[in-house]
Amino acid sequence: MTYTTGILIFDQLEELDAIGPWEIFTMAAEVRGSGKVVTISQNGGIVKCAKGLRIVADHSFETAPPLDIILVPGGMGTRTEVNNKAVIDWIAKVAPGCTWVTSVCTGSMLLIEAGPARGKRVTTHWAFVDTLRERGGAAEVVDDMRFVRDGNVVSSDGVSAGIDMSLWLIGQTDSPAFARDVQKRIEYDP
Repeated sequence: MTYTTGILIFDQLEELDAIGPWEIFTMAAEVRGSGKVVTISQNGGIVKCAKGLRIVADHSFETAPPLDIILVPGGMGTRTEVNNKAVIDWIAKVAPGCTWVTSVCTGSMLLIEAGPARGKRVTTHWAFVDTLRERGGAAEVVDDMRFVRDGNVVSSDGVSAGIDMSLWLIGQTDSPAFARDVQKRIEYDP
C-alpha cells in the first residue's frame, strides 16, 4: 500500500505533536517499502516550533501533493492559525480527499474550524478540553481517552498521544501486526 501523509507545520507548533507521528509514518513507509511523508506549510520555508526546533517544509499549500492522510499538530501556534483563513481553507479543501484526517492536541481546534471535525467527537490536550468545549462546534470533546475516532477523523490528546494514534492508524491502513512491528522497531513501549 502506498500512502502519502502530509503533516501541516506552522510557527509555534508543539514539536512532538509532529515529530512523533512523523517517526511512525516514516518507519512504516520504510518497512512497507512504499509511501511517503511530507511536511507542508502555508508558504513553504522554515517554521519555528514552540521550543525552538526549526523545520523546513517540503511543500507550500500550492505545491503539496494529493494526500491520503493529513495530520494537524497542536501547540500554541494553533491559537493564531485558527484565525488564519489560508490555513483553515487549505484544510477544508484537502480533507475531503483524504482517507484519514487526524490531529494531535489542539490541532483538533483547526479541524473543527475547517469543517472535517465539526459535529464529531474529538479530544485534545487535557489543559485545553474546557476551552475547546466552550468554542463549540464538536459533538463532544472527550477528556478520558488517548485518541478518539469519529468516522475518518481521528484526534488525539497532547504530545505523546499522537504516537499512539499514529500506531493505531498504521494498524488500520496495514494491519495490527504491522503496527506492532513498527512499534518494536522504534523501541516504543508505552
